[in-house]
Amino acid sequence: SCTTVIPLTFQTNILTELRKWKLSLIEHHKLQMRQEKEKHASHVRQLSNEMENLKELLHTYEISIGRKDEVVITNLTQALERQKERIELMRKFTLWRIQHVKAKQEEYANRIADRQFRTALMKKVWAAWRSLSEEKWKEKVAKACQLRAEDVCVQLTNDYEAKIAELTATLEQTKAEILRLHSEREQYEDTMKKAFMRGVCALNLEAMTMFQGK
Repeated sequence: SCTTVIPLTFQTNILTELRKWKLSLIEHHKLQMRQEKEKHASHVRQLSNEMENLKELLHTYEISIGRKDEVVITNLTQALERQKERIELMRKFTLWRIQHVKAKQEEYANRIADRQFRTALMKKVWAAWRSLSEEKWKEKVAKACQLRAEDVCVQLTNDYEAKIAELTATLEQTKAEILRLHSEREQYEDTMKKAFMRGVCALNLEAMTMFQGK
């Protein structure tokens, strides 16, 4: 009876240790998986916050550019209105001078009036040309700003896609490592089972030999 109790106790102790080791290994792997998931979630949240901040910055730039364009248009419109008022005042003043000059200076005054009128017309043409040039310049600046903003958006998209690809590759490597650890654990458990069975068989043979000897 003593030879039977010893193998059973040894077998029970080995099975208990195997269960403890198995539970400890499973908890360790669960902890690693939970830590990796938390790191990945934290990194994804950080990238999302950066994208939102960049979107807000781009929106602020668009609003600023729109306001600058409105200010430029307002200034140009006011300048044109002042120029028109000056031209109109100059024309009225010239007509008033012509009406009040003496008769003998009528021809001279007419020449002066014609000269003033041509000057006013040249100023008006020049003002129109300047307005057209400034409008074209404004369109060029707006197109350049738009192209620059599009380039920045494309670059940011490429950077975040690269970061996401890198995180995906890291996650796949982690999964492969976990699978490898599971495989090693199963191989180790199988080896322990075989060793245990060999130990049990050896004890049984030894017990049988002892009984046969007696």
